[in-house]
Amino acid sequence: IRDQPRSRGLGDVYKRQKEMEYKETEIKGVWIIEPNVFDDSRGYFFEAWKAGEFEEHVGPIHFIQDNESKSSYGVLRGLHYQKGEFSQAKLVRVIKGRVLDVAVDIRKSSPTFRKHVMVELSEDNKRQLFIPRGFAHGFLVLSDEAIFTYKVDNVYAPQHEAGICWNDPDIDIHWPIDSKNVVTSEKDMKAPQLCDADVF
Repeated sequence: IRDQPRSRGLGDVYKRQKEMEYKETEIKGVWIIEPNVFDDSRGYFFEAWKAGEFEEHVGPIHFIQDNESKSSYGVLRGLHYQKGEFSQAKLVRVIKGRVLDVAVDIRKSSPTFRKHVMVELSEDNKRQLFIPRGFAHGFLVLSDEAIFTYKVDNVYAPQHEAGICWNDPDIDIHWPIDSKNVVTSEKDMKAPQLCDADVF
């Protein structure tokens, strides 16, 4: 009996996968991670998270929770962080749509204090951004709708949450839409500027 052609399954996909690409940004500790995507007529497959690879490139971490949000065009969430022992590291990505993601170094002892990294994350580029503890984080939705997901290494502690004004001139983030089209929460609108915030 002749061997029948074998259909390709996930095992074949795994064999063809290469290591994800890790690029450290101009702010030490903030990383852009780009997966290797396997495309064919059925769709695509990629490895979104591998603990061993992450530890080899970035360092050890213990993520304990995954979060997800859905937002429409112009929604700006941020700049958020948690204080003290409840500080969180985050690994963020977009499942649907497109956002401009921003991480701001708010560690007073850091040589890049007040500096920020800005990266476009989308369902097309499938990039991820790793943001260590000691940073404020926010994103602006550039598509009609966006589904945003992220891993965190610490629990949500509302009594320790804090924020910085998204348009603080000392940080000088160049958001690419007119400020009158930004949609944000009342809490974020009232967030203090960096000079008045309780930072690290």
